[in-house]
Amino acid sequence: MIKLSFVVPIFLFSLLFASSTFAQSDSTLHQPARITVSGFVDAYYAYDFNRPRTGYRQPFLYNHNRHNEFNINLGFVRASVEHSRYRANLSLQTGTYPNDNYAAEPGTFKNIFEANAGIALNPTSTLWLDAGVMPSHIGFESAVSLDNWTLTRSILAENSPYFLTGARLSYQPNERWQLAALVLNGWQRIRRLPGNSLLSLGTQVNYSAGDAVTLNWSTFIGTDSPDSTQRMRYFNNFYGQFQLSPRLGLIIGFDVGVQQRTRQSSTYDAWLSPVVIARYAFTDRWATALRAEYYQDPTGIIISTDTPNGFKTTGISLNLDYSPLPNMALRVEGRWLNSRDRLFERGNNLVNDNFFLTTSLAVRFGKAVED
Repeated sequence: MIKLSFVVPIFLFSLLFASSTFAQSDSTLHQPARITVSGFVDAYYAYDFNRPRTGYRQPFLYNHNRHNEFNINLGFVRASVEHSRYRANLSLQTGTYPNDNYAAEPGTFKNIFEANAGIALNPTSTLWLDAGVMPSHIGFESAVSLDNWTLTRSILAENSPYFLTGARLSYQPNERWQLAALVLNGWQRIRRLPGNSLLSLGTQVNYSAGDAVTLNWSTFIGTDSPDSTQRMRYFNNFYGQFQLSPRLGLIIGFDVGVQQRTRQSSTYDAWLSPVVIARYAFTDRWATALRAEYYQDPTGIIISTDTPNGFKTTGISLNLDYSPLPNMALRVEGRWLNSRDRLFERGNNLVNDNFFLTTSLAVRFGKAVED
C-alpha cells in the first residue's frame, strides 16, 4: 500500500505530461473557453428546543449548527473556466459551515471551498485528470443546500467527506456510466495529517438512466492516523435515486465502514448508517421532503461519545420548500433526533432526544462570459 501511494501519483503525472504534449498540436485548444463568475449565499436561523447554553449545538453536525441566532451557513464566490479540453474552479468561502468543518485546517486553507484544475486526456474528452481541492465523490448530499432535497444534511453526510484533496482520474464511456479513481491526502483533508506518510485511495462507479434512476457506489481506502498509530479504514457508500413519477422522488442511501482497532491489528470496528428520503413536488414552486435515518458508531470511530453504547441515533425530519425561481429557495425544516444514550444537552442535564427547527433563505447567482 505504501509503495502504491508513491507509484500512483507518478503514473497520473506521466499521464498529464503525455496529454499536455499531445495537446500542443490540438486545434480545439484554441477555441474560446467559457468563464463564469458565480456565487452562493445560505442565510439561516435555527432554534433548538433543548436550548443549549452555548450557541454551538451538536459536535457531529457541521451545517446550520447555531442556536437562536441568524447566521450564514455558507457563502462563496466562484470563478470557473470550462473548455472541451480543460477546466478549472476557484471558490473562496465563509460561514459557520467552513468554520466548523474545516477546523483542522491551518490558516487560509479554511477559506478554500474549491480549488482545482483538470485536463482532458483524450480527443473525445471522455477521460479527465483533475487535481486540487475537489467536491467529494462520496454521497448524494452537497455542502450547497440548494442541491439537496432536505434543508439540513443527513447524519451520514455530515460525517463523511464533503471535500477531498488529491488527483482524480475519471472516465465516461457513455451517457450512463461514469468511473473514477482517486489518490487523496486523507479523509476530508486539504493538508495531509502531520506524521502520516500514507496517501489514500478512492473509487466511484455511477450509473444513470436519465433523470429516472441513478445508482452509485463510492469507496475510500486509507488512514486518518499518523504512522505511529496507523489504523487502516475501509469505507463504502451506496445510494440509489429514483424518480418514481414527475412529482415523487426517492433516495435510499447506506454507508458502512470498518477501521482497525489498533495498528496492524486483525480486529476491526465498524460503523454504518442507512437513510431514506422521499420528496414530493406539489407544484414547480412548492415541495416537501420526509427523511428517516439511523447512525450507529458504537466504538466512536467517527462520532465519539464516551458513553456505554456509543453513538446510536435515529432521526426523522420534514421540510417545506418554496422556490419562486430555480436559483432561490425559502425553506423550513423540523428535525427530531433520538439516541440510545443521553447525548443532548438540555439545561444542566443530558437527555436522549433533540428537536429543532431550521429556516433558510438561499440564493445562487452567476454570470458567464466568453474568453
